[in-house]
Amino acid sequence: MDRLATRLGEAERALATLAEALAVEVPTQLERDGAIQRFEYTFEVVWKLGQRYLAEHEGQPAVSPKAVFRGLGNAGVLSIYDTQHAMDMTDDRNLTVHTYVEGVADKVFGELARHHGLLAEITAEVRRRTANGG
Repeated sequence: MDRLATRLGEAERALATLAEALAVEVPTQLERDGAIQRFEYTFEVVWKLGQRYLAEHEGQPAVSPKAVFRGLGNAGVLSIYDTQHAMDMTDDRNLTVHTYVEGVADKVFGELARHHGLLAEITAEVRRRTANGG
């Protein structure tokens, strides 16, 4: 299996775990923190999927999440609005990975469903474009 196909499978599995965490109607603090952790690893897998897609299909090297999301915007995978959302999502991911502040955790948790939607859209669009040879 090639690396892009591997990344697609990893992204789809990670997205499923994040969706499972978001399905908890009234999460405890532990469940909230677990959902944030699932967001962090899902984010990692999806930006690396985007990095692989850009390198293999667009001839664009990108070495950071924000560079990848800008590249996906330039390639038409993301709209201008979604590219900005991806930049904001990257900032949220950086806040949760590098520090723990209760208010930040609450804020980021409140954005997780929206972030999940964007990560799922990126993954689906990469799958569509690679399935069609584009």
